[in-house]
Order: sequence, then structure tokens, then C-alpha cells
Amino acid sequence: MSRVAVGGTFNPLHDGHIALLKTAVELSRGGELLIGLTSDEMTRKKDHEVDDYQTRYNNVMKFIKTLGIIPTIVRLDDPYGPTIREDFDHLVVSPETHPSGLNINIIRSERNLKQLNIVLVDYVLADDGLPISSTRIWNGEIDKHGKVLYTANLSELSQNQT
Repeated sequence: MSRVAVGGTFNPLHDGHIALLKTAVELSRGGELLIGLTSDEMTRKKDHEVDDYQTRYNNVMKFIKTLGIIPTIVRLDDPYGPTIREDFDHLVVSPETHPSGLNINIIRSERNLKQLNIVLVDYVLADDGLPISSTRIWNGEIDKHGKVLYTANLSELSQNQT
């Protein structure tokens, strides 16, 4: 019976988040899934618009329920949440959150807690070969599935720079 943790802002909920959450769900089958959702205070540091906590909570819960489980969702007021205090078997991370996962294990080691198995889920790529990201979605470059919405005309760009 595995206890699995994953965390993030999850806004907008895109295919990269879906891959992360699906991995966490599969690892937690028959066990427990804890999702750390960044607080409104933490999201103020983002360089793009972010929906409020309750909206994000509802969206994540609605999606996870389609996978047949009910997770525990907790508010994150720091990058680590309960992972530096409680026992978990797995921590699911993206390349972006991998450094925080490594820091979590350092803190856990200092506190004489067992190390978490860090499960790295690679980026999901958009049609243009670049990672799907919330920033790119908010900027109107791609949709939540990675379909390119805006492509700059490179010849126009180079002409404008001369």
C-alpha cells in the first residue's frame, strides 16, 4: 500500500499536468494519494495569471475523480508541504519540480526520515517540440494539449531587428 505525493499549481490543467497526475494515481492504487496545491499566496510569485485556489482545487479534484480515486488535497504554503514531515513512499515530480524533490530528500535526511523514491515524469511536448507549460498557455502560444496557436513569422522578426 503506497503513499504517494505530488504537488503543483495545476493551472491551467494541461496535458503535462495530466501525465504527472496519472503517474501519481497509478503509483497510489490501493494506497493513498496526497496532492499539494499551491496556495494563492504562493501563486503571486508566478509570472502569469493564476486562478484562485478553490477553482484550481475543483478542477484537480474533478479530473482525479475520473481516474477512479479520491485524493487528499492539501494547501501548500511552501515548496515542501507535508513531504518533509510525514512518511511517503513516492514523490512524483516534473523536470521543473525535480530540484525541490531533491531538497525534500535532503531535509528528510537531516530529520532522520526515510528517503522518498523520486519519480520523474518527463515534459509532455507541444506540437512545436517544446514543453507544454502554463506560461506558454497563458501567453497564447499553445493550448492545454500543446497545439500551437501562435507562430511568429521568422522573416518578419529578422526584418524588424535590422
